[in-house]
Parts: sequence; C-alpha cells; structure tokens
Amino acid sequence: MPDQQQYFASQPESASQARAFELPWQGRTYRFWTDSGVFSRGELDMGTRVLLGALPGQITGRVLDLGCGWGPVGVLLSAQHPQAEVVLADVNERAVALANRNARENGVSARAVVSDGLAQLTGQFDLIALNPPIRAGKEVVYSLFAQAAKALTPDGALYVVIRKQQGAPSAKAYINTLFHDVRTIARKGGYHVFQCSGGKTDAV
Repeated sequence: MPDQQQYFASQPESASQARAFELPWQGRTYRFWTDSGVFSRGELDMGTRVLLGALPGQITGRVLDLGCGWGPVGVLLSAQHPQAEVVLADVNERAVALANRNARENGVSARAVVSDGLAQLTGQFDLIALNPPIRAGKEVVYSLFAQAAKALTPDGALYVVIRKQQGAPSAKAYINTLFHDVRTIARKGGYHVFQCSGGKTDAV
C-alpha cells in the first residue's frame, strides 16, 4: 500500500527511505524516485492516472502541477509538451526535493518549489492540474480550489480529480461557485475529473 503518512505536512516525520521505480507512459519509460512521507510511494496512483488521461492532447503556456507530490504530473507533462513552462508546487519539502530530482532524472525543464497552496507562487497559469490532498481535510482542499481559480489566466482551466466516495459531488457544487463552466470530462474507477474554466471574479 502507498505510504501516505503525513504527505500533506511540510516536513514529514517518517524516516526517509527513497527508492526508484520505472513507469512506462505513452511509449517512453520514465524513472521516478519516491519516499516515505510522500503521497503514493512507489507507484502512480489511480487518481493521477485518470487525471493525466483526461488532460488536453496539446498544452502550451504556463502549467502548474499543484500538490505535485514526487512530481509525476508535472514531469510527464513537461516531457510530452516541452513548449510549455511547467511549475510544480507542494507544501511537503521532501516531495519537492523528489520532484526536482525526478525532473533532472528524466531530462525535463520543469521545476518544483515549496509552496503552501499557491502562496509562494507568482503570476498566472494557463492550466492547473490538481489531485487534492483529501486527508488534509475539506477546508484545505476547498482553499486550493479557490486559490487556483484566482491564479488562472482568463482562458485558463483547472483540472481536478476526486473520488466520488471522497466527496466529488459536494466538491463539484463548491467549484461551481468559483467557475462559470464546470464539466465532468472523465469518470473511471470511481474517480471524476472536472474541467473548470471561466473563473468568477466576484467569488470569495
């Protein structure tokens, strides 16, 4: 089972036990390092797989992998869309170190930074991908939705994956207060992917 102990903490308490694994994805095999205290240690979790499969086939502009963990979304997007500027962010310092290591390991230009949500980030993004840290609690997760809505360009979109059993319907209802256009673009294995665009400027 993936080690999810304190993956949303800034400094995980569990002892580091870094290990690498290979991930075949769209005709290429990638090598990723994971560790204890970071979400989905040693494998690509189902939610992230569903999210990746739902993202646009062509991506340009500035991209954010929010809550990046060890960096699979940001690294794979950077490899597949080298014309995009990909930024990865996570509150977990160990995760950010792994994400930067994985970017180097796989020869992509993406960079990861430590940030509590989007607090330490500047500028706007054309695409934000988010597999929210459900175990951090509803308040944290909904705050990430709201921050993302304010950090998108006018034509930008937020892509969120969330399990039905972990609150997808209520999350979608809240996201509808932040965006004019919220669509369910994928469903698989109990996971829903929402594409959210047209941020409401008057949303709290």
